[in-house]
Amino acid sequence: MTKSTATENLLDWLRDAHAMEQQAEKMLSAQAERLEHYPDLKARIVQHIDETRGQRELLESCLQRLGSSPSTFKDLSAKVMAFGQAVAGMAVSDEVVKGAMSGYVFENMEIASYTVLIAAAREAGDSQTQTACEQILKQEVAMAEWLREHLPQITVAFLQRSASPDLDAKR
Repeated sequence: MTKSTATENLLDWLRDAHAMEQQAEKMLSAQAERLEHYPDLKARIVQHIDETRGQRELLESCLQRLGSSPSTFKDLSAKVMAFGQAVAGMAVSDEVVKGAMSGYVFENMEIASYTVLIAAAREAGDSQTQTACEQILKQEVAMAEWLREHLPQITVAFLQRSASPDLDAKR
C-alpha cells in the first residue's frame, strides 16, 4: 500500500468519524434533555457531550491539516439518523434503559472506529492524527466503561420507579 492510499483512506475515515461525532452529539443532547430522574446518568452524558464537541474539533483540525474538510453529506446523514433515534426513543416506555444500552453499543462502535484510525494514521505516517485519535479513544473507552458499570444501577432504578404508580420511570 502506498502512503497516498493510506492517507486517502485515513481522510475518508476521519470524515466518517466526524459524522459519527455529529451523530453522537445530537443523540446525547436529545437524551440529556429528556432525562429527569437519573441524575448520575444525565451528568455523565453532559460531560461526554463536552468531550464529543472537543473530539469533533480535533477531527476538524486533523482534516484541515491534511488539506481536507468534513463531509457535509455524511454529517447531515448522521444528524438525520440521530433525530430518528431520538424520536424512536420517545416512543418506548423503557427509554432510559434502551438509551443506556444504545449508548453503550455506540461507544463501542466509536472505539472500533478510533482503533482503525490510529492504525491508519500510523501507516500513513501521520503522528499528529494518531495522537489525536489516541486521545479520543481514551475518552470513548472511559464512557463505554462507565455505561457498562452503571447499566445494572440504571436498570434497577428504572425497575423500582416503574413498580410505583406514582413515579415516572421512563426518563
